[in-house]
Formats: sequence, C-alpha cells, structure tokens
Amino acid sequence: MAEMQVEDKGKKGKKPKQKKHATRVDLTPMVDLGFLLITFFMLTTSMLKPQTMELTVPTKDDVKDEDQNKVKASQAITVLLGKENRLYYFFGAQENGVDPELVLTDYSSNGIRQMLVKRNSEVVNNVNQLKLDKAARKISEEDYNKKLSEYKAAKSAPTIMIKATDDSNYKNLVDILDEMNICSIARYAIVDITPYDLGLIDKKTPPAK
Repeated sequence: MAEMQVEDKGKKGKKPKQKKHATRVDLTPMVDLGFLLITFFMLTTSMLKPQTMELTVPTKDDVKDEDQNKVKASQAITVLLGKENRLYYFFGAQENGVDPELVLTDYSSNGIRQMLVKRNSEVVNNVNQLKLDKAARKISEEDYNKKLSEYKAAKSAPTIMIKATDDSNYKNLVDILDEMNICSIARYAIVDITPYDLGLIDKKTPPAK
C-alpha cells in the first residue's frame, strides 16, 4: 500500500504541545487510477499503421512465349517518364507506318490521373462502390479482397507499360506507381525504353533556344 506519513515534532528544547497523530495520506487510489488510465488509452488508441502500396506480382501460371507480350492495342497504354518531370503517354502502337499520337502531361490529378480514370472508369466505379460497402460493413474483409482482385482483373481494364528514360528520377517512378494504385490499375509493368520511344519524345520536345 502506498502511503505518506507526516510527523509533527516539537521545537528543540521546548516541551512539545499536545501530541498529535501522524498525518497519513493513502496514495493507493491514485496509483490505481493511473494504471486504469494507462489501460484505457492502450485499449482505445489505434496504433500507427504502416502505409503500404499494393503491387501486382507476376502470375505463377505458365504463359506461352507468343502470348507473353501480346497486348490488345485498344487497351495498351505506354507511359514515358522524361527529364525535368515531363510525362508522356500514347495509346496502342505503330500501325501501317503511322506513329501513335504522343501526349505531354504531368503528375497532377488533372493530368495522367484524369486520363487513367477515364480509361479505367468501369473498374474505378466498381472499386469505389466496393469500398463503400466495406465501410458500411456490408461485406467481410475476405469478400472485399476477393472482389477487388476480380474487378481489377476485368477484361475492360487497360494495360500500362511504364518506361523511364535515363533523365528521369526515382521520384517520377514512385509517383507513377502511386497513380497506378489510386486509379485501380492492376495490369502494369516496368519495361525498358526503346529507341523508338526515345524518337517519339525527341519529336515532341521543342528545340532548345
């Protein structure tokens, strides 16, 4: 038991006055209250959760060589990371000797994200509704993860090929991967840039003054 006692002693050389009982303060309730408060905050405070980003890993299924790099032109989007935080994209590939239109954009919500959301609108709408159902506790965590994977793997979802130039930086790559996660893009890959892609960028870049 925690307690504090205070004794009243008479002055030296003088007869003490009427004897008084020692003052006794019981600190046990205070100690108990402290432990109760600590327990309360430990049970009610949410711990800091690590912020992670979902990454799509390659499948374990066997894929034929001729189908490994086959992507429908209507669903293929190539994103090129250039110097000075420049960002380019084009749809499909070269057809009948005609180059695809290379579009210059940026990493803002009105730039690359707006394009990705538009091209992936069906999946984005389904995922947003799924998140609302989860927040309302209409579905379990297991069902949520299962349906999320199904929605992101929809046939209508685009396939993004990310290619970085030597002049781009690490932050550019992190930013574009964030956009993949924000826009619910599940099919994307980081591949080496080709001389053809660099030629498109050179044609789009204005000459230095």
